[in-house]
Amino acid sequence: MAGEEEARPAAERSYAAARAARELELRRSEFELAVLLGCVRSFPDGETGRRRVTVTEIGRLRAARGFPHALRERVQTVGTARGAALMRITEARFTRLARAGLLVPIGFYLNRYQCVVWHYLTDDLRQFGQANPALLTGRAPETMRSRIEAGEDSRARNWRARHSGFLLRLTEGGWARAAIPASMLPQDQLEDVVPDPWERAHLYRLRPRLASVSGAQGSPSARRAAALQVADDPDEVRWLLATLGLDLEEARSESAAPRPTGEVPAAALPPGHSSTLGGLLGQDLPGRGMFGWLRRRRERPGGEWGRPRQTVASRSSA
Repeated sequence: MAGEEEARPAAERSYAAARAARELELRRSEFELAVLLGCVRSFPDGETGRRRVTVTEIGRLRAARGFPHALRERVQTVGTARGAALMRITEARFTRLARAGLLVPIGFYLNRYQCVVWHYLTDDLRQFGQANPALLTGRAPETMRSRIEAGEDSRARNWRARHSGFLLRLTEGGWARAAIPASMLPQDQLEDVVPDPWERAHLYRLRPRLASVSGAQGSPSARRAAALQVADDPDEVRWLLATLGLDLEEARSESAAPRPTGEVPAAALPPGHSSTLGGLLGQDLPGRGMFGWLRRRRERPGGEWGRPRQTVASRSSA
């Protein structure tokens, strides 16, 4: 594969993400953010769907003034402490601005205590400070104070909205686009708007990765990260439902969801769901539930809890 890439004309040659990141002198996380922001133009590989970057694009970026520092500055992120220092405000005020939805996170990670640490683009913070100097000092507006006192926290919602916008810009195909709002809906809401189990399985298979979090599947960090990726605000849920409805109309007009005659591939289903149609619909399968447990218990040859039944003779000899 590498030899084929080298043999192509310069205008057609391209590199995978790891090689492109090295050529641009970026860390992998910086490269992924640069692609999302549109700083690096990429295209999906026809076979795997993974992003690739042409040699021409890499040459354009390397020839730009200030490379690589200028490119790194465009994808530089900071947490609350460094962000507050950059804006010359206290961390408490910075957090209030973020919770009120005025500062939008670009990403997050979970620290060793399973606490969410939000990250922000330094360019966003500089621009906000220049455009809103009155919000950096003095008493906060009444509307902002009332929202904070009511316990409002817009950081997760704003991050989801921003990230979905990035993904939509990079996604082609009706079903793949519909999978983006579908991935942010609670399971019961998704089942209401997409009653067809095969369509739900297809959407789940195409779901995008919203965040990269270390930890095995089912671990506390994975569960916490998964919860942040699901909408919990009623207004947000309504907006996602409306968006998904429009995307589904477009997707269905392009093609129907795959409907194999057998079982749905396990990789296309949410964790804990059976690969059968009954599992998709949430129905108990034969042998499961209370009646199945009683039937298995009755049919067990050893009797209750698997202990051998004692006959009259054995009881008398004990």
